[in-house]
Amino acid sequence: MTASLLTLLPGSGYAAAERQTNEVYIEETPQVSPPQHRVPQWCHRLNIHHGEATCYSPRGGNYLSSMGTRCELSCHRGYRLVGRRSVQCLLNRHWSGMTYCRQIRCHTLAVPHHGSYQCTNGVKLDSYCSYTCQRGYHLEGDRRRMCLEDGHWSGSDPICVDIDPPKIRCPDSRERIAEPDKLVATVYWDPPRATDSADGVIKHVMLRGPEPGSEFPEGEHVIRYTVYDQAHNRATCKFTVRVQVIRCPVLKPPEHGYLTCTSVGNNYGATCEYHCDGGYEQQGASLRVCQSSRQWSGSQPTCTPMQINTEVNSVAGLMDQFYEKRRLLIISAPDPADQYYKMQTAMLQQSTCGLDLRHITIIELVGLPPHEVGRIHEHQLSDDIIEGLRQFLHITRSRFSMVFVDKDGVDHERYIQPVTPEEIFSLVDTHLLTNQEELWRNQNGGMCD
Repeated sequence: MTASLLTLLPGSGYAAAERQTNEVYIEETPQVSPPQHRVPQWCHRLNIHHGEATCYSPRGGNYLSSMGTRCELSCHRGYRLVGRRSVQCLLNRHWSGMTYCRQIRCHTLAVPHHGSYQCTNGVKLDSYCSYTCQRGYHLEGDRRRMCLEDGHWSGSDPICVDIDPPKIRCPDSRERIAEPDKLVATVYWDPPRATDSADGVIKHVMLRGPEPGSEFPEGEHVIRYTVYDQAHNRATCKFTVRVQVIRCPVLKPPEHGYLTCTSVGNNYGATCEYHCDGGYEQQGASLRVCQSSRQWSGSQPTCTPMQINTEVNSVAGLMDQFYEKRRLLIISAPDPADQYYKMQTAMLQQSTCGLDLRHITIIELVGLPPHEVGRIHEHQLSDDIIEGLRQFLHITRSRFSMVFVDKDGVDHERYIQPVTPEEIFSLVDTHLLTNQEELWRNQNGGMCD
């Protein structure tokens, strides 16, 4: 190094030695190499994973990593650029920013209630997810959704809804015969089987019609069931119950008689009883039953005029002929000319119809021995029977009197003066009618013209 004597000028780049001499030694400062602008690999080569870099250099295509090179960055389809879209190779041999490509992914889809989905490629771009619902449910909304480039799914979340009605099967229709002596049949059935096509739960069952085990009258009856599932879908079914009444031909009452029947009178099991009018007695069986063959049992009896046998040996023999058949009105008077006797017989002769309707037979005991007379209509009674009646019923000969005897042979009422037929009829109608007589009176009116 050559030493020169220099005038020290501020900022010259040189420095004086610290020795106390008049000589100054000059040390040359090392020179920095200028940037090698033309070096092709000034920055490392860009390698964008799943992307591309499009670079431009002012020095040409052979200097795409030299200082000053500018690159435009992009990602392959299915990836999104994270960082700067444009970078430059700097003096410090680094690019001006960090950039990478991130795979585009959509969020995980929610599984619909009562449903599911399957995807072609998970949650990646262009993946298609197809939705299905469980058996009994229907899909409402988008059946297929695709993962888009913006990271969102196309469409919206669908739902699975229960719109199918439940399945129900009613019992088979049935036909029944009315029970004997009835116009109804008791019909049973098992409740219908119902299931829901979705979750199997039936929430409510409604019956329109009689309950099982009810009595059904004659005719056709429609029974309906309605069931509801939890989604308020409903299903209905119906069946019929037909009740048939077996009937026999309508019976006609016998001449001089009438009928009393159970039920409506000619249905299967009905029983009809024959009765004869006052003064007539029945010949033949009194009861007939309607059978399942639609025919009546037995044959129709007849009502013939009552034959009174006065040639009996005792009062009991005479009274037995009237037991449960006729009521007796015994009139006693000391003389045919007795005023009370004539008044009473005159009133009764005008009420023959009413007496017959109430099954009343009149016995007359008139006079004093040896001219005493006893008769039932035109039939004469012997002296022994007359005396026996007086003793049995405690009837005096000395004055007018009447004794009313019911069908059971019981002394029911006594009179010492004449009474109107209406009083006698009122007594019978109010207190002495049998159930059969009352039924017949209600059905036929029991009136005399």
